[in-house]
Amino acid sequence: MRRGERRVTPDVDVIVERLRERFPDARYELDWETPVQLAVATILAAQCTDERVNAVTKALFVRYPDAAAFAAADREELEEALKPTGFYKQKAKTVQEVCAALCERHGGEVPASMTALCALPGIARKSANVILNTAFGMASGIIVDTHVQRVAPRMGLSEESKPEAIERDLMAIVPESAWTFFGPAMVLHGRYTCTARAPQCAGCVMADLCPKVGVK
Repeated sequence: MRRGERRVTPDVDVIVERLRERFPDARYELDWETPVQLAVATILAAQCTDERVNAVTKALFVRYPDAAAFAAADREELEEALKPTGFYKQKAKTVQEVCAALCERHGGEVPASMTALCALPGIARKSANVILNTAFGMASGIIVDTHVQRVAPRMGLSEESKPEAIERDLMAIVPESAWTFFGPAMVLHGRYTCTARAPQCAGCVMADLCPKVGVK
């Protein structure tokens, strides 16, 4: 898109339809069996690939099967287990604080509430949306991770740069019935096609309607 050109918002219904064709079973690519496990995995995924998190949690969730086990864990042992995910000291601290709060406030279970989740230490709206959309199928909002934060403005769906502002723009134009699908599908689109470097525009299913904002 050239400077001075009028920006036109693409047809969101067409985008959703094409995402469904490309990623019919779109899901957030963290492995989990319980909402507590998903919450922990979401914390570990900060500045770490989902693949590495999944490799770590495979044994981690056997060792610490629930919130009480994480809360009672030896901090140094937990840090050692989390080392491959990076920033392991802070992540171990956050995991234990979140799980302790779950035990104290919610009987060791993850609450199906945006307000309650965002009241937990270290859980912000993006992580809460991941948990609510993925574990509970709740249309609490639209997941805006680093991929969606990059892709949505590039596709002309938002002129904002901050995640919560981008989410507001997306929620205003994406049908609520598609929210829980749209976030994970856009994450996958950004991860595998609309990449940060050298986006694969030539083979992209959105090529004919994407304004390619900021793409040289």
